[in-house]
Amino acid sequence: MSPTSNTPVAIVTAAASGIGRGIATELSKAGHHLSLLDVDGPAVEELAGELGGLATAGSLTVPDDLARLVDATLGRYGRIDAVVNGSGHARNDELLKVTDQDWHDGLDMILLSVVRMARLVTPHMEAAGKGTIVNLSSYTAFEPMGLIPVNSSLRAALTGFTKLYADQYAAKGIRMNSLMPGFVNSWPEDPEFLAKIPAGRYATTQEIGQLAAFLVSDAAAYINGESIRIDGGAARSL
Repeated sequence: MSPTSNTPVAIVTAAASGIGRGIATELSKAGHHLSLLDVDGPAVEELAGELGGLATAGSLTVPDDLARLVDATLGRYGRIDAVVNGSGHARNDELLKVTDQDWHDGLDMILLSVVRMARLVTPHMEAAGKGTIVNLSSYTAFEPMGLIPVNSSLRAALTGFTKLYADQYAAKGIRMNSLMPGFVNSWPEDPEFLAKIPAGRYATTQEIGQLAAFLVSDAAAYINGESIRIDGGAARSL
């Protein structure tokens, strides 16, 4: 692909399955060239082949893997217009039974992966005078769940980082927002959780992907520093 192409380029991490796959698919439909990262090498290669994108096998918790991803993207496309920071699920237990190592592992995956990616791509976005970053979070940042204390706590920290980043880089044409899904159909339905959703169903990965594609588009140019819930009305807080 010519580095001079005007087609926007998007990086998606944790892209090979679930919400990440839905996001990558919708960004492709919206006309982006894709650079995809996942720990599952064969799966991310397959998806990149389907979408005509670039695949990198690696972990979003390993700084060198993120650096390889960014370098490979610039080498192939010559630009980075958007990043969607996907994420897995941290290891959880009862609140005071969560080990120090599990907290540290969750920090690496949920928060530091976003911070590290921002360090890598922001200079290129500054040089271009524009760029947008979307972080995959969770509605539990607003309404913590005792079942997932690590996720709930660190997604709240991600909300704070998102706002701080937006404050600092908005004037340079760079935006950062977070997506906050509730229950999504990439996981088996649980009747207890389903009963809490006024919409009466889980979100689809396609719906999450469509919102991500909107947030990186020019149509969302005045949305910045926000954490946007997409949960079918499950959250009760205002």
